[in-house]
Amino acid sequence: MTIADVVAVARAGVGVEALCGEARKRVEASRATVDAALARPGARIYGLTTGYGALAGTRIPAEDAATLSRNVILKCATGVGPALPEDWVRGMLLARANSLALGASGVRPVIIDTLIAMLNREVTPVVPAKGSLGASGDLAPLAHIAAVATSVDEGDADGFSGEAWFEGRRTDGAAAMAAAGIPRPAVEAKEGLALTNGTAMMVAGAALQLHDARQLLLHAELAAALSFEGLLARSQALHPALHEANNQPGQIGTATRLRALLAGSRLLDSDPDRVQDAYSLRCTPQVLGPVHDMVGFLWGRVEAALNAVSDNPLVFPASDGVPERVLSGGNFHGAGPALWLDTLGIALADVASLSDRRVFRMLTPELSEGLPAMLVSEPGLHGGMMSVQYTGAALVSDNKTLAHPDSVDSIPTSANQEDHVSMGANAARHTREILDNTRTVLAIELLSAAQAVYLRRGGIEGLGAGTRAVYDAIREYVPPLVADRSLAADVARVEAAIEDGSLEGAAAATLADLWPPAPR
Repeated sequence: MTIADVVAVARAGVGVEALCGEARKRVEASRATVDAALARPGARIYGLTTGYGALAGTRIPAEDAATLSRNVILKCATGVGPALPEDWVRGMLLARANSLALGASGVRPVIIDTLIAMLNREVTPVVPAKGSLGASGDLAPLAHIAAVATSVDEGDADGFSGEAWFEGRRTDGAAAMAAAGIPRPAVEAKEGLALTNGTAMMVAGAALQLHDARQLLLHAELAAALSFEGLLARSQALHPALHEANNQPGQIGTATRLRALLAGSRLLDSDPDRVQDAYSLRCTPQVLGPVHDMVGFLWGRVEAALNAVSDNPLVFPASDGVPERVLSGGNFHGAGPALWLDTLGIALADVASLSDRRVFRMLTPELSEGLPAMLVSEPGLHGGMMSVQYTGAALVSDNKTLAHPDSVDSIPTSANQEDHVSMGANAARHTREILDNTRTVLAIELLSAAQAVYLRRGGIEGLGAGTRAVYDAIREYVPPLVADRSLAADVARVEAAIEDGSLEGAAAATLADLWPPAPR
C-alpha cells in the first residue's frame, strides 16, 4: 500500500478490494494458530490468557478470552476532545485493515472484511482526537473505531457502540452499521487487542500530511518565484553551478523549478546597482530544498509502516520447518512515527517562516525596492496588506510552539510497565495544525506577491511565463486590492486554490517533468 492509495481511499472514496487469495489464507493460518494455542492446557500468552499492561501477570481462563477481547475495546474507548477529520479516520481504517491482512495478528477474516465494508459503504467512526500516548499504539482512537465495527454476542448488552458518520449524519455506531447493511461481528480471542493495539492514527496521519506537505512545497516555490519578481530580485542566486556545488538534490531541484518559472522575466535583475538580495530571497533553494529531501526520506519510512504489523503479540503460523510462535514484543511503539512527524512539523514551520519574511519585505518601503507602503496605492488612508501580514506572523509564531518535539516527551503509565511512550499521536495532531497554518501563510504570500506585481509599472507584462500563469490563476480567485476591504475571504479563496490544485495546474506546463520530484 502506498501513500497515494491512502489519499485515494481516504479522500476520493476509491473502493477497497476484498480480502482474498493468498492474503486470506495467511489470515486464516494466523487465526488457526491462535485457536491452537488457546486449546493447549495451561497456555500463558499475553493478551489471550493474561491481563493487559500492568495486569499481564493476572491469569485469565481460556474460556474468558473473548470477553477479555471485548473488554479491552471498552476500557480503551476513553478518547476526548474534538473528532478527528473524516479523511484521517478513513485512513486509519485502511491502515488497520492492511496491517491485519498481513497475517500476523491472529484475527478472523471477518474482522478485516468488516473494516473494508465500512470504507466502501462510507461508515466513518467518530474518533476523539486526544487520548493516545502513541504506545501501546493508538489505543483510545482505535478503540472508538473497534466499538463501531464489532459487537458482543448478546446484542451489545454493554450498550456502547460508539458513534459514526453515515450519509451525512452523526449517529450511534450500531445504527450507522445497520443502516449501511454491515453486520457487526462479535470479537473473539485476540481480536480486540489486534484492533486497538497499533500505530494507525500516527501512520495514517503521517501519510496524509506528507501528501499535503509535498503539495505545499510546490506552492512555496510558486509563491517564492512571484515574490522574486515583486521584489526585483537577482537571478544569480539561482545559477545552476552554485547549487550543483552544494551537492544537495532537494536544493538543486528547487533552484531548477524556480528558474523554469521565472524564465523570460523582465523584472528580475532590473536594478543594475544591486549586488545580492536578502537571505529570504537568495537562500530560498537552500531552505526549501532540505525540506524536499526530508519529505522524500519520510515518504519511504511511512510507506514501510503502512505495510507493517504493529500490534502485540504477533502470531506466526508454522512454516518451513519452524514451529508456530506467538511472540510478545513492542512493534506498537510509535517512536518512529513520532520522530518522523516532529521532523515534518519542524520543516514546515521553517517554510512558513521564510514565506512571512518575504511578505514583510514587500510591505516595507525601506526593503521593497520602490513598492508603496503596505502594498496599497494610497497608504495611510488605506492600510492595504498590513493586517493580513499580522495574521501570517501570528501563525508563524504559533508554529514555533507547535513544533516543539513531542517525541522528546514521555510519561510513565500502567504502573510503570509502560514506562516510555512516544507521544506520536500528539505529534500527528500538532503537525497537521502546522501544515494548515503553513498553507495559510503561503496563501498570504501569493496574495501579497500578486499585489506587488500589480503595483509595479509594467509588472504583469514583465512576468516570466510560469509566474504569469500563476498570477492569472490567482486573479481568477481574487481581484487586486485598490482600497481597503476584508481580506479574510481572499485568503480563504487562495487557500482553496492551493488545495484543489488550481495553481499547480497553472504551473504544470512550465514545470513539465520537473514536478513532482521522485521520493528518495
